[in-house]
Amino acid sequence: MTRDPESIVAGYDGSDQAAAAVRWAARHARATNCPLHVVHCSMWQLLTRHLGPVPGVSGSGLEQSAESVLEEGVSHAAAEVPGLEIRRTLLHGLPAQVLAEFSAGEKLLVVGSRGLGGFLGLLVGSVSLELAATAACPVAVIRQDTHPGGPVVAAVDASGSPAALEDACAMASAWHAPLEVLHVRHQPPGYHQPKRQDAAADAREVLESALDRARAMAPGIAVDGRVLTDSSVPHAILKAAREARLVVVGSQGRGILRETIGSTAHAVLHHAHGPVLISRRGA
Repeated sequence: MTRDPESIVAGYDGSDQAAAAVRWAARHARATNCPLHVVHCSMWQLLTRHLGPVPGVSGSGLEQSAESVLEEGVSHAAAEVPGLEIRRTLLHGLPAQVLAEFSAGEKLLVVGSRGLGGFLGLLVGSVSLELAATAACPVAVIRQDTHPGGPVVAAVDASGSPAALEDACAMASAWHAPLEVLHVRHQPPGYHQPKRQDAAADAREVLESALDRARAMAPGIAVDGRVLTDSSVPHAILKAAREARLVVVGSQGRGILRETIGSTAHAVLHHAHGPVLISRRGA
């Protein structure tokens, strides 16, 4: 199969959340002048060999059903952005594993927050969470797009989170949206540290360095930033990003396994009410 270089891949499983993700992906493909690749992953081959049509019943069969789901996803994208270049692929296997492999070399993977079989009470499903930890490109997890005119918010840690900042700059530039950079000073509850000017200065230095790099990467975009202090880093990010069009966080925590994401990214994914981008790069 011939693959488009640097296309935007949108996973579709027939759910309302996946439909919202495909529409978001179509708009972003238009904004970045990239082709859109809609994919559907069928697990039927793992469960049965009888995929063909029922004799005498036109349009029947599990494989045909999977093809119909894929076509439905393509129709969502085409209706959202008429004239958009759209490719389609039917995949087979476990969705998280297959999509993670398929995402290698792509510009962005877009998925819904919770697809079929999701547990009530969780804002992000197991497939989306696994992809955020294993995909070989940035992963956008889409839920309610309630602030389409809001800023892109990027959270940077003491390292400056270069991948997250780069992705946030690219998003803000594509959408001509303002960019807000956040750095959170973690202060555990009940911990009273004597006031230290150097700690505040260090945090400010992290932010100023990030702002300088952001302005260089996204010329013409309004870039601002804040240092926040909170007992919970995810809480500070989520509170500050309540009206963001997109929250961008890095994927790496302090764990020893590659197939994990940091606790901050994990918490933001579970509790954000708008789209979240997890910055990932191929291993």
